[in-house]
Amino acid sequence: MKTLLHKAENRGFANHGWLQANHSFSFANYYNKDNMQYGALRVLNDDVIAPKMGFGTHPHENMEIITIPLSGVLKHRDNMKEDWQSVLPGEVQVMSAGTGVHHSEINGSNDEHLSLFQIWVIPNKQNVEPRYGQKAFNELDRKNALQTLVTSVDANHEGSLKIHQDAIISRMDLDGDKTFEYQLKSENHGVYIMNIFGNVTIEKETLETRDAMGISETDTFLIQANKDSGLLFIEVPI
Repeated sequence: MKTLLHKAENRGFANHGWLQANHSFSFANYYNKDNMQYGALRVLNDDVIAPKMGFGTHPHENMEIITIPLSGVLKHRDNMKEDWQSVLPGEVQVMSAGTGVHHSEINGSNDEHLSLFQIWVIPNKQNVEPRYGQKAFNELDRKNALQTLVTSVDANHEGSLKIHQDAIISRMDLDGDKTFEYQLKSENHGVYIMNIFGNVTIEKETLETRDAMGISETDTFLIQANKDSGLLFIEVPI
């Protein structure tokens, strides 16, 4: 088994006033040549955006972009559909940039901060037709159980959003004193685990809120929740 521990306080951080951004991997002005990505996982940003603020129209191409709001209201608009769309906590948004898209993301609230994860996964197919997907997931379905959010367009999995990569993104809310055994899909995969909140032990390492760990070269590993915890799993080819 190969492990990689990323403590929350060691992430890249940028304070733009309207945006508080934590970068798990090199991004924008945060550059660490030894921390560019985790397999096909290129970006995991943990952002807090001030009311009525956000990212103006900007381009992307050949990247799979997944956004998971944690609190607040995300407003999204792109050149595939000009209307503003709301993405709420409990929902997940995916966008295959492919040959190119332009989009905007703003905090849709006048008085509440927006907290979200933005994930970029390197695709296994280049220059595909851009596409957009959005889906609501029931919070109760991830209580002490793995809730699959995103899978490959080639995977035979109903109910998940789709991207162009052999990846699996899932969440779980694990009660304190509960354990869960995670099983990787392939020996060529690794899984990057973000502890959203709480306290868990994985392979003798304790993860506090926003600590993360990458695990590869194993079939399974055990998670012990020391108190109520929320976990995000991003399994990708290594």
